[in-house]
Amino acid sequence: MDSKPEKSPSCGETPPTPVTPSRSGSRVRLQTSTGASTERAMSDSFLEPKRSPPPAPTVQAVPVTEPSSRRPSQDNPPRTKEQEIEALKKEKIKLRPPPQDCIYDLGKELGKGTYSVVREAIHKPTGKYYAAKIINKRLMRGREFLVRNEIVVLRRVSKNQPHILSLVDYFETEHSLYLITELARGGELFDRLYSNGTFYESDAAHIMKQVVSGVAHLHEHGIVHRDLKPENLLFKTTSETSPLLICDFGLSRIIDEEKFRILTTTCGTPSYMAPEVFTKTGHGKPVDIWAIGVITYFLMCGYVPFDRDNPVEEREAIIKGEYQFEPAEHWIHATRDCIDFIQGCLKLDPLERMSAQECLSHRFLTKKYRSSRTIEADLLPSLMASLNTRRDSAADIPSMLEGDSMNGAYSRSPTERSPSYWG
Repeated sequence: MDSKPEKSPSCGETPPTPVTPSRSGSRVRLQTSTGASTERAMSDSFLEPKRSPPPAPTVQAVPVTEPSSRRPSQDNPPRTKEQEIEALKKEKIKLRPPPQDCIYDLGKELGKGTYSVVREAIHKPTGKYYAAKIINKRLMRGREFLVRNEIVVLRRVSKNQPHILSLVDYFETEHSLYLITELARGGELFDRLYSNGTFYESDAAHIMKQVVSGVAHLHEHGIVHRDLKPENLLFKTTSETSPLLICDFGLSRIIDEEKFRILTTTCGTPSYMAPEVFTKTGHGKPVDIWAIGVITYFLMCGYVPFDRDNPVEEREAIIKGEYQFEPAEHWIHATRDCIDFIQGCLKLDPLERMSAQECLSHRFLTKKYRSSRTIEADLLPSLMASLNTRRDSAADIPSMLEGDSMNGAYSRSPTERSPSYWG
């Protein structure tokens, strides 16, 4: 017997509330020189316009007497600091609105990170499946900007773009922040490469065309992703023709072109980071183009162009732009268009790199590949050989400095669940 999804207690902790808290005012009792008593609201809102107040009569503050029930006496002794704190907590609980029912049931766990967990979310009114990224507020304290970045960026670009993971909803409870996104069931790019029986250059071009299309959309809206890598590319469905989705926007930034804001924070995944990120000379959209070149190189051979024996040597190779198309047996079947595309993305000078729109118009992505693949070499054997030796270490390389941004989530199928999935 199939077990039913159970309502997550965490999702019904308290009602959904805006992330930005509202400001409250305070009241002070005043008495004029004529003896008339008045009460004025003192607002601390910085949004109200500053006005020159009219001349006011001389006023004298009259202390508000404490209620007799709280005055120290033999029957009511003065309270300690701890007792005062407890009393304030109880008053706060009384003023808190009653919890509202959550409109999502949480299903199986799809992924887990240091600060968050991703679970299936079933929208109760419609029965549709989504992914819920549940972020622990206590653990995320001091890194709230990662969540804010993801919400702002996804709200700005995720609608009507087939290659960017869509944000459906977001809300807050007492202990957690919830980001509800579309559910990508096709798995990561790594998984698709393993499951395919063959892999050709035309397949690599088809994948990269979708990635570049999503990046071009981001750049048109003034957004730099800053953490493009195979682990952040998900297939929407298990179909062979499934679109590819870019996810994980925690490290993204919105650049104001008019103010020419230059980013200097070192962040991303080292193997896919551009030289200017390491040297801190300022970076922007070209760092995404560099990552596109690294991903394309990886798809053709199964390893990254600056792969070295240790991180220090890898960093130095990236800063100097030292890479080769070797060993030769992995590149003998690569076309001149593919090599030229990679070289155009991996220019050491950011200003010399192709733009996203130039990448889209490059012959590697626009040329018509023949339907018959008899003339194309199958890249999968050499690709798998390289992946098997590097997968364990490369698949789990963390993002640097700005933290643990969870990937999007995927699930094989909502119907393929067992009782152990729920809870």
